[in-house]
Parts: sequence; structure tokens; C-alpha cells
Amino acid sequence: MPPTITIDEELYKYCTPRQKQVLEAIERLGSARAASVELGMNIGGASETYIAVKRKAAKFGYAPEHDFTRPVPDGFIAKGVSTYYNAEGKPSGQWVKASLSHEALVDAMREAIEGFKGDIDQASPIVAPVASDEHLCNLYTFTDYHLGMLAWHKEGGSDWNISIAERTIIAALQQMIEQSPKAHTAVINIQGDFLHTDGKTPVTPASKHVLDADSRFPKIRKSAIRVIRSMVTMSLSRHQEVHLIIAEGNHDEEASGWLADLFSVHYEEEPRVTVNDSVLPFYVFEWGNTMLGIHHGHKVKNESLPLLFAAQFPQEWGRTTRREIHCGHRHHRDEKEYNGVTVVQHPTLAARDAYASRGGWIADRAAWAITYHKKYGAVGRVMITTEMLEPD
Repeated sequence: MPPTITIDEELYKYCTPRQKQVLEAIERLGSARAASVELGMNIGGASETYIAVKRKAAKFGYAPEHDFTRPVPDGFIAKGVSTYYNAEGKPSGQWVKASLSHEALVDAMREAIEGFKGDIDQASPIVAPVASDEHLCNLYTFTDYHLGMLAWHKEGGSDWNISIAERTIIAALQQMIEQSPKAHTAVINIQGDFLHTDGKTPVTPASKHVLDADSRFPKIRKSAIRVIRSMVTMSLSRHQEVHLIIAEGNHDEEASGWLADLFSVHYEEEPRVTVNDSVLPFYVFEWGNTMLGIHHGHKVKNESLPLLFAAQFPQEWGRTTRREIHCGHRHHRDEKEYNGVTVVQHPTLAARDAYASRGGWIADRAAWAITYHKKYGAVGRVMITTEMLEPD
């Protein structure tokens, strides 16, 4: 007789559809190896899936081999389990400590946004400029701005705090607007890591690296809202239409989404403003024959971006003949063409913090405005450096 494996029925509650298919194959075939072969997985794939499901179940308080048999409610994860044993060594009681899962917290935050949408003041329409060139679009990019970061000139060469950051970005955008053509459309590209920290605890979301923060997060959050609103208002006074992109970065994975949701509501009654609503960290904007791709740079390497955007946005790719992809993350400029697709890595205006200074990472501080023609693609560029923003 072939070997048999019986899968605990409770485990199916913690499976994705694909994981359920794998576990059913293991039970039916009596072997994880045979299931891997039948499903076209690598030889250890089915076994890894089985282990992953058991680990997930344990997070929710279910692992009978360890006497964990009291799953926590939906939306929670088990933080700890205390099991009491009787004189015979059998479980007689159990205390399960639980907390909201990360996914549940995110859902709760987004539900909160939906709940107080009516309380967010909507912007009043602003009178459009009299004239602009309908063939042109200006891309104003600010990447790795790290609003809320604290830097000291004795470490990194320049000071940086909320006040300096606010003054710098407004002055830079003003210079970009004045030096660039009067284009019909402006794209404000806030290209990730706009905020230095993602919440009240000043650490990076994934790696939990401790960050030098200038202030409390509510103050940083209010500063971000104030700055972005000013940037849109300035752009509306010069351009017929404004498209706002608030990209996800590795420092502001959740805050970037909050800001995009908030400004989407804020500008509902302003027909000249649109806000990119992508829920993935990849964004696209079309201008005539040109497709502009946007990604912070923390998920995909530069050389892999063209193929990813071709697969992620096939319709936009097919409608255009020129493609540029813009990224940041590395805080220094770089530009390279990959089989006809140009990847532009933008520098940052932000000062170096202690982490960058101690790592020896040095680069010119700057921001670019790039002008695109509907037919000819990129036709002009303005570079703003921090020296240009200093008072005479």
C-alpha cells in the first residue's frame, strides 16, 4: 500500500487557495515529494508549503502538537500561550495573549479614513492660468525627502529638521516652476521616503532600524499635509492640470497610502487635480507617446524595472513608443538605457543623517524637473541644487 498522510482539517482554515490545493495533493498522494512533482513545484515545494501553513496556524494560536488548541479571533495573532498541566501531565487550562494583526491594523486605519472622509475639508477650485503649452508636461520629482529627519552639520555637513525641510522643498518647487516651460500639465512626483518615519515609533517599517527623528509623528504628519497642499496650489497657479503621485518608500510604507487617500478626498471637488490611486508600489502616467513609470527603488533593481513595467502595465506600454522609469532610494543620480527604456535614478535634496554619514555615502543634493512633449518625449531638464536655494 502507498504511504498515507492525514492532514489536520483545521489547517485548511489557514490556507490560501493554492496552499489548500497543495495540502490536498499531499494527503491524496501520501507524499509531499509526489505532490511537488504533480503540481510542477520544486522538489521541496510542497513540504515548504505544509510547514508555512502550520507556522501560520501557530501564529493564530493553533498548534496541537504543542498543546495550542485555542485559536484567536479573526484579525488577531497570538502573542503568547500559557498552558497549565495537571498532575498527570495533561493540559488542564490555557491562557492565550493576543493582539491585532498587522493586516487588521492597516484595515482599521483605512476604515477610519473612510469613516471621517466627510470631515476632511475639500479644496475649492482655483482659477486656471490664462495660457499654457498644451503639448508639454512638467515632471517635478522629489525623492527620499525624509521629512521629519534630524541631521547635524558636524556629522553630515548640513543641518536638517522639519523647518528646514519645509522651506527647502517650497523654494525648490518655486524655482522649478519659474525655470520650466509653462506646460499644460504638471506631475508632482513624491517618489517615496517623503516621510522619514512611518508612525509614532521612529524605526524603519521592515528592518526596525532606529531613526533620528526631529519631532513627534503627529507634527511630522501635519507638516507633510501642509507641504503637499502648498505644492499642489503652487502648481495649479501655473498649469491647467496637476497629477499627484505619492509613492510608497521603505520608510513610509503606510503613511504614503494615508496621504494619497487623504488628498484624493481633499481634491474631489477640484477637477484640475487627480491623485494616483495605485495600491502597489508601481505607478504610471502617460503623456502623448511617452509612458512614465514611477517606483521608489526599494523593491526592484534598476535593471529589472523595464521588464516589470512592461508586464505590470501592458496597455500603457503598448500605447506608447517612448518609456522612462523614474526611481530613487539610493540618494544619488544615475541614468542608464536598457534596450530602449531609460531608467532615471534621482538624487535627493535632503541632508545626510548620522547613518549615511557614518557609512561614507556622499552625493550631490539636488532635484530635477523634466519637461516632456507629447510627440518628442523628454525635451528639457532643470536641476535645482541646495546652493541655489540659499539666500544671497
